[in-house]
Order: sequence, then structure tokens, then C-alpha cells
Amino acid sequence: MQIKKSIQASLEDKKFTYLLMGFVFVLSVCFVALEWTEKEVTKYEVQDMDFLIEDEIEIQQTSQDVTPPPPPPPVQEVEVLNVVEDEKEVERVEINTEETKEEVIIAPPVEEVKEEEEEEQVIFVVVETMPEFPGGQAALFKYLSENVKYPVIAQENGIQGRVICQFVVNKDGSIVDVEVVRSGGDASLDKEAVRVIKSMPKWNPGKQRGKAVRVKYTVPVNFKLQ
Repeated sequence: MQIKKSIQASLEDKKFTYLLMGFVFVLSVCFVALEWTEKEVTKYEVQDMDFLIEDEIEIQQTSQDVTPPPPPPPVQEVEVLNVVEDEKEVERVEINTEETKEEVIIAPPVEEVKEEEEEEQVIFVVVETMPEFPGGQAALFKYLSENVKYPVIAQENGIQGRVICQFVVNKDGSIVDVEVVRSGGDASLDKEAVRVIKSMPKWNPGKQRGKAVRVKYTVPVNFKLQ
């Protein structure tokens, strides 16, 4: 004989339902435990918002920097005018307009010093009275022949030539700016000709319109072996 169980009395079908109920119960207990507090919190609702806005505005105004007042304007000095009474006589100065119309021309000063300096710097080539060696041309050639020393090197090598020198005779007759215009074929001859001309005594200076001037002069110096 087999034992038969009633389908209504079987608990296997309701096992899932009981499990869900258990989860719901546990969750509800946990929720109540979390929400439970010992102290009560009271909340106040502010109905008048204008009062808070006014306080904030007042605080912002007090935090601004106070600008100092502008400095007072400077005191201007008042000129005191002396008022002359009509009864007193005042001197009158008359201005002649005709004289003011005339033009006044001021001539620049004549610079005579500069003109003299320019004349000193000018060197003439041909003048009314040419400069002259003391005693004339004959005395000049005699001086050259007596004072020229034939260079030994040129003499040994048999060198002969004619050196043409040019120089300036100053207003006082002194000889300056001696140079060789044409060489005699050897440097020793040119050097000796320049030395002799520099050692010459003062000449009679050249003249232009009766005044002594600087004149450029040319003299040939001959070197010939005997």
C-alpha cells in the first residue's frame, strides 16, 4: 500500500514565496534601522527673503574702499592794478611810423685777416718781379758748382745726369717744399741736388703789385764727370 501526499499539504511549491517574504522582511528591518536617529532635526523655513537680501547689500557696502575727497584748488595770485585817476597827467610817447618803415641794412664786417691768410697760401708761378738768388743767375750757378759733392757711388759707376728740382720761395726769401721734378738717373744724384738747394741762402722774394708773394721756382742741377 503506497502513501499518497496531498498536493495542498506540500510545502515545496510555496518555498520560493516564503523566501521572497523573508527578503522583504529583512530589507524593511534594515531600512528602519538606518533611518532611526536619537536626535530630532528641526527645519525652519524662511518666508521673508527681503530681509536677507537687505543684510547682504549692507555688508557689501561697508567692505568698499572710501575714496578721499579731492584736494582743494590752488590759490591764484591776484595781480594788483594801480588805477590812475583821470586828473593826473601821464607822459605820452609818440612813435614815428615813417622811420620804422625804413629798412636798416647792416653790412657784415670785412674779414681782412682771412684775405691775408688766403694770400699767404696762394703760390704764384709767374709774377711781375720773379724771385732771384743774391747776385743773379751767375752767382746761383757758381754756388751750385762749388757746393755740389759728386756722390761716390755714382762716380764709381760713371753715372751722369741732370736733376731738375722745384721749390717755393717764401715772402721772406726762404726756400721750402723742395722736390725732384725730373730724376738724374740715380737716387744718389737726386738726393745730393735736394741737399744743395735746401742749403742755399735766402733769395730776394718775388713781388706782385709791389707786395712780396710766394713763388714756385725751378732750378736744374747738372752732374758731369771730367
